[in-house]
This record gives sequence, structure tokens and C-alpha cells, in this order.
Amino acid sequence: MPLIAESAETELQRAELQAVLESDLFARSPAQAHMLSYLCEKLFAGEAEEIKEYSIALEVLGRSSAFDQDTDSIVRVQANRLRKRLVDYYSGPGADHRLRITIPVGKYVPLFERHDLSEARDPDLEPCINLEKIAAPAEGGPARRWHLWGMIGAGVLGLVTLGTWAFLARPRPRPVPAVHSAQQPQSGAEVPMGLPVGDEIRILAGASRSYVDRAGKLWSGDAYFAGGAAVRSPVQHIWRTQDPSLYRSSRQGDFSYNIPLKRGLYELHLHFAETFYGPEDVGDGGEGSRVMTVYANGKPLLTNFDVLADMGGSRTADVKVFTDISAAPDGQLHLNFSSVHGGRAMLSAIEILPGSRGRMRPVRIVTRDVPYYSNDSHWWGPDTYFKGGQLAVSEKSAAEADDPELYETERWGHFSYAIPAAPGRYDLILHFIERGLMSTAYSSNVEPGTGLERIGRGRVFDIYCNGKTIIKNFNVLDEVGENRPLVRKITGLEPNAQGKLLLEFVPVSDYATVTAIEVLPQ
Repeated sequence: MPLIAESAETELQRAELQAVLESDLFARSPAQAHMLSYLCEKLFAGEAEEIKEYSIALEVLGRSSAFDQDTDSIVRVQANRLRKRLVDYYSGPGADHRLRITIPVGKYVPLFERHDLSEARDPDLEPCINLEKIAAPAEGGPARRWHLWGMIGAGVLGLVTLGTWAFLARPRPRPVPAVHSAQQPQSGAEVPMGLPVGDEIRILAGASRSYVDRAGKLWSGDAYFAGGAAVRSPVQHIWRTQDPSLYRSSRQGDFSYNIPLKRGLYELHLHFAETFYGPEDVGDGGEGSRVMTVYANGKPLLTNFDVLADMGGSRTADVKVFTDISAAPDGQLHLNFSSVHGGRAMLSAIEILPGSRGRMRPVRIVTRDVPYYSNDSHWWGPDTYFKGGQLAVSEKSAAEADDPELYETERWGHFSYAIPAAPGRYDLILHFIERGLMSTAYSSNVEPGTGLERIGRGRVFDIYCNGKTIIKNFNVLDEVGENRPLVRKITGLEPNAQGKLLLEFVPVSDYATVTAIEVLPQ
């Protein structure tokens, strides 16, 4: 009996697979049809344990035995495209199917799931119940009439149920994540959209007004402070940020902040920028002119900290990250800034975010001026922490990309990123694409009559992290060809003594390039 039941179920699954493969959606996409057929046939044969990223690359996508899933994302890209095509199928031609094929995110073994059609019905599309026809006289005597009146009652009950369902399932506006700040926006003020969910506090030290940055985050004016003096700087440009307004005001001297916090773990970001001392600034002095010690709830966070020395120059945004931050027993986070060696302590901004024990929050940066939500529901912040290079945008859609929009932009040239990180080990994931055709600003090898140049054998460049080579003589065009995404993953990286992952992109031939950067705690 168990074998018969299993065989009958398998036959139903095969029939569903055949219906999906014969649909127009999959007929127009033989690559997705081939992958789906392979995955399901492995499952039917009892070989689900053999469904691995490596085997799919070799047996379905024709990759060689040298395939490396850390550097080639083709299987993940194709699997995500297959998931989307299945969603499209069951939202359209397969909407009335009770048995449905799904591929869970992060896995490749398909599932055949029973689907309750009653939960997916649109009440506006349900056929109306003709009460007049049901109540019409019919043969069969009292029993028949009782049956008809039972049908009427069932119909009325069904309408009530459907009406209730429609009310509960009606589209509702998506709630805007709450923005918690020391100073809430005035009534009627527009709340920034697209923020990560959770209690978040952002304070501009020394500022009298709030500010919304390029990522849509709201920073309140100065609050919860005691002591010190508010200082405003006339400096316009600040390196390694697209939001210089965060660093034009500061609180200086000996001062403290007593910030109310809910119970829980937080991640603390302290923002600094030296705008007074340094060769390009108005004050006489440099390293050693401003040294401070910073405490959180009586414990030292920074000792003999020199902003200018930490970033290696003035007018440069410096962010220090601390994990495992929580409120003191009185429900407040007590931050104290003390001057050392006669200098004046200073602070530009405070950022407090929900945290995890012993782990920094992931950092995702995309090379554009605004944040981005990728198809895998990750939030990418706009380009920041960089120095040097230029931004470029392409209207050419990336081939074989699960999320082509992610690869529309790049930073190119000779540039670096100083990404702040708490102590620990990190995975660095770099996203690239080589368009092949670039603006004439890239090279003088212009094709006649086009106004554009072709790179030839492609750009070649080196990538360093904290002075050590992590990728040598890198050529995206040689790796994957033109207009195809390439992902490189480097593991086991640790921040330098200044708490940074300093990434340098150094041209060897033409210019370096990068599209997006991820820093993930191990």
C-alpha cells in the first residue's frame, strides 16, 4: 500500500510538471524549463541529496569541473529566475491548480505543495448565486424543498463569509517603519520611506535642525546632551561621504549624552570629522591637536583617540562602530567625551541601531546616489565611504542577472573605500559587470562614427584590503564576458587598527570598476 500511494502521488506530480513545462511561459524559456525538469526528475528518482549548486552548474548549465560557486553566481541567478517564472505561472495560467511546484529560497530541491483554492479566490470574481432559480418550485416534494432552502441558507452564509473574507483580505496600506529619533518630526512632516525596521536613533551633534540624508534616514537636531559647545564649520566638502551636512556641525569640549534606550542590544556608530586642524583648514595644528577619550556607561570605547590621525587627514568622515551596546540600569545610554592633552573633544553625530550580540550588522553599498531594495529583499545603502573615482550609469540591461537593476551603475577610476567595522572576521562580496561599451571619458580608442570606445581586452586592475592584495590582475571581461554579472567573495578579512576595511581599487590597464559591495560578519 505505501508503494501504491507513493506511485500515485508521483504520477500527480509528473502531470503537474508536464503541465508547467507545456505552458507558453516555459515554452518561451527553455533554459528555465530544462532546469525545472532536471530538479524534478532528480526528486522523482530519489536523488534529492544530489541536487547541489555544483551539480546543477555542471549538468544543467554546462560549466566545467573547475566551477567555483564563490566566484560564479550563475546557478543562484538561474534559480531565482526560475522561482519568479513559477510565481508568474501560478499567478496566471496555473492559478486554478491545486498542486503547485515551488523552490524554497536558498535551496534547490523542488517542493510539490497542495494549494487551497478557497483561500486564493477573489470574491469580486466569484459567480453570483441565483436565489430565484434555487427557490423555484421543483419536483420531489418537501424533501426537495428543504434541500433547496438548505442551498439558499448555504448560499447566504457563503456570501456573508465571502464578504467577511473580502473585508479582512482587502489591500491595506503598508505600514511605514517607525523612525525613532531624539527629536521627532513635527506634525505633518514627511516620514522617510525604506528604512530598516527597528528602533533607530540618529542625532546631529551641535545642530539645531533635523536632516534627511541620501538614504532617507532622519537625523534629529542635538538632544540629550550636557556640557560642551555647539560649533558650526564653514567647510563645504567632506571626503568619504555624500552627506557632508552630517559633519558641518559638532559638539566640542567636555560633554556627555544621556540617551533613553529600550531594553535590548544595540550597535553604536560615532561620527567624526576634523574640520578645524590640518593643512587645508583654518586652525594651526594637526595630529595631536585634538585627542579624546570616550566612555559608554563608564567603560572606555576610545582611549587617546585622535580623529585626524585615525583617518589620515582632515575634512574626512570617520565612523567608529561598536557592538553589544545596551542601556544602563536607569534605562539610558551614558556617553562621555573627555578632552586629553589640552585639546577639545568633539563629535559630529550619533547613530544607534538594533544590534546582535558580538556581530556587526551587514553592510551593503550600491554605487548610486539613492538606496536600493534588491529582489532578494536586501536593503542597499547609497554609495558612501569612498574616495576618488567617478559614477557611471548604463541603460544596457545585464544579461543572466536575477536582478539586472542592481548592475546599472558602477564606480570607476582609481578609488578606495574605507568601510568601518567592529573587531571580528568578515566576508567581502564584490559585484562587477563589464559593459564593453563605455563613454569616451574612459579611453581614446574611439570607434569611428560611434562616439563610444570598445575596451578591447577589458580593464585590468588590482584590489587591496588593508594593504594586502586580495585580487590580482582582475579582468571581468576575461572572466565572464561582456554584460554579465560577476561576483567575487573573499573570506576571513579583519579590520585594521583604525577599525576599517580599507579597499583600494588600483588600475593596471584602463580603469578599475565595482558595482556593489557587501561586508558580512562571519
